[in-house]
Amino acid sequence: MAERQSIRHDKAAEKATAILQELLRGLPARDFAIELWDGTRWDAEPSKFCRFTWHIHNPKVLHAFYRSDRQLALAESYIYGDFDVSGDLLAVFPVADYLMRREFSVAEKMRLSALAIGLPSSAKANRFRAQLRGHRHSKSRDQHAVSFHYDVSNEFYQLWLDRRMVYSCAYFKSANESIDQAQEQKLDYACRKLRLKAGDRLLDIGCGWGGLILHAARHYGVHAIGITLSQQQLAMAQQRIAEAGLSSLCEARLLDYRDTEQLGTFDKVVSIGMIEHVGESQLPEYFSAAFGRLKPGGVFLNHGIGRAGHRPKPTQPTFTDVYIFPDGELVPIATTLNAAEQSGFEVRDVENLREHYFLTLVQWLRRLEASEARAKELVGDIKYRIWRLYLAGSAHYFRTGKLDLYQTLLIKPFNGGSGLPLTRENWYS
Repeated sequence: MAERQSIRHDKAAEKATAILQELLRGLPARDFAIELWDGTRWDAEPSKFCRFTWHIHNPKVLHAFYRSDRQLALAESYIYGDFDVSGDLLAVFPVADYLMRREFSVAEKMRLSALAIGLPSSAKANRFRAQLRGHRHSKSRDQHAVSFHYDVSNEFYQLWLDRRMVYSCAYFKSANESIDQAQEQKLDYACRKLRLKAGDRLLDIGCGWGGLILHAARHYGVHAIGITLSQQQLAMAQQRIAEAGLSSLCEARLLDYRDTEQLGTFDKVVSIGMIEHVGESQLPEYFSAAFGRLKPGGVFLNHGIGRAGHRPKPTQPTFTDVYIFPDGELVPIATTLNAAEQSGFEVRDVENLREHYFLTLVQWLRRLEASEARAKELVGDIKYRIWRLYLAGSAHYFRTGKLDLYQTLLIKPFNGGSGLPLTRENWYS
């Protein structure tokens, strides 16, 4: 480490210094500073630009590195203020990855344990954790899980989403496009993949604040129904439909995807950013519901996050499980496609938009950070920290290929025909 500077003596800080030196030993380069609660500070390595400062306010942070649920423990240390980060939060995650991968010998563990004796212990906090009851993925529990995430505050989401309130991966033609432009391009890209035309009936499973059904009705003349389990999303979607004068072409309803039989059949079905909530065990029912709602020859566009196939399923609850998407599950694309095919669908196209989601998340993160004061007024300091960490961590996961974003085009076959053109040219025209 660079030369240490301290303004007062603190025995706990001396122990923390030794532990940090051990934890960071072998780190290829240190482009960040460290500052302890007693004023002890290490600057970034002289040859490196300092990308962030790690402010450790409480020595109990160091216990997080020994817990079996290390990722969740470190996240809780940040959101509850045991440490803070000034500067670029995105730059923290390569360091976090290094620390998560560290494996210690028996001798190293004994030495670290001895150093940690006398430091305050870390305790799990529960106030802001999701508390769900009932059978996992039952209709009532799914509604509570959705409400936990989406019913935070419409105004909070407006701070950092685009003007259409599209809360899913945008579609960029260049990296410097605005989030407003990229989201409009995504909506139109989805409509072109579906080959929407005037008079089509379109079902949007998980319609959010109504961005896609409004776009499809306004620009393609379809009759669109969007469903959501979020009361706040429903209220805003209905208000926006009325204000746009499109009530004759589209509507939003509070409805579970398992109850859509009452809506009849559709020419096209779309689901954007919904499958993450479904759960692996429910995928057959999810795809069967979509298959049942389609007319023969109909098209289903499914857009959702997938866990990279080489990454094992987490064995411990993650930060996202506990604080962001309770009961959410990310599965590899092979699992998703198998469930779709078993339900009767034919897979016609699979596109990975991973880089697009990284660009989307970076813009969301910067917009949230720019609105920090207002965000804290709306949801409080801890909720702000939860969401800042979530957006930054997600951006890192997409950048490094740990997560993917797939758009999958599926058809309901009819007498062996697909009804699709021979090329994808019209998607890009």
